[in-house]
Amino acid sequence: MKETILSGFRPTGRVHIGNLLGALENWVKLQNEYTCFFEVADWHLLTTSYDNVSSLQENIFQMILDWLAAGIDPEKSTIFVQSLVKEHAELYLLFSMITPISWLQRNPTLKEQIRDLQLTSDNNYGLLGYPVLQAADILCYKATVVPVGEDQLPHLELTREIARRFNNLFKNIFPEPKSLITKFPKVFGIDGKKMSKSLNNAIYISDSDEEITRKVKLSITDTTKIRKNDKGHPETCNVFSYHKIFNQNETENIKSLCEKGELGCVDCKNICSKKIIEYLSPIREKRNIYEKNPHMIFEIIQEGSQKAREIAKKTLDEVNESMNLKINRRFYDKTSL
Repeated sequence: MKETILSGFRPTGRVHIGNLLGALENWVKLQNEYTCFFEVADWHLLTTSYDNVSSLQENIFQMILDWLAAGIDPEKSTIFVQSLVKEHAELYLLFSMITPISWLQRNPTLKEQIRDLQLTSDNNYGLLGYPVLQAADILCYKATVVPVGEDQLPHLELTREIARRFNNLFKNIFPEPKSLITKFPKVFGIDGKKMSKSLNNAIYISDSDEEITRKVKLSITDTTKIRKNDKGHPETCNVFSYHKIFNQNETENIKSLCEKGELGCVDCKNICSKKIIEYLSPIREKRNIYEKNPHMIFEIIQEGSQKAREIAKKTLDEVNESMNLKINRRFYDKTSL
């Protein structure tokens, strides 16, 4: 039997090329080897954005459009929205009863998130406890493998600890999921910083040809190359990092011409933008088909969430029975004798 994978995104809107290369292309490959559940983690979004939900439904729609366009196949994988599977919340509650607060407070990823998002010290309970909700997400489907970056390993280890503790206290129900470290090229934003929607430096897979060209023209290049004929240093150039991803067959030639001062930054950017457009073109064509048929997205969400809920319900039935939370008619019949 295939092993089971769970992974997901918070619905913050359209997917950029960093997400595509860092996760989606990997998911597309994994769905041929594993039983895959891909989650729109809308409850997780609320841990930091509870006061900004006006665009939530639009963001869910746009994100799933990008998933499908990238090659996530609802015939092969289960695509679902977290809040439509209420069993996640129930398992989250039960796990919270057996999870020491010290386990959550020592979480380095939480500390990094608070720092990166510039959150106040007076954080909400949901943010502190979201690794427990993440554990519920994974273990609802008894996932045995979780694709993660190295920065997410502490979260997965907490999931393993919660599974281990539950199994020791009650009944051996949950596997201890192992990590599948995903290696992918680091994609910087057009300003040379980490590509991020919040920094407004991202190239989205749904961007038009004109928008991609405009953004690449704005991209930071080698700051020491002032004139066209100056010798460049490609390894310090953000545009060259895009060439290494989207223009691999010509990378060495681009590098050589730049270092010799035979290729100016304007021409280099024009070549680069054309290669990115070429790479994304089939994805955008597929996206347009789904975008013109929004009822298809709704049906995929409904069918996937129903399928996910049926599986999660079976898990919760086992959990409730093992924790003696399942009302047993025979107990009451016997007691009345």
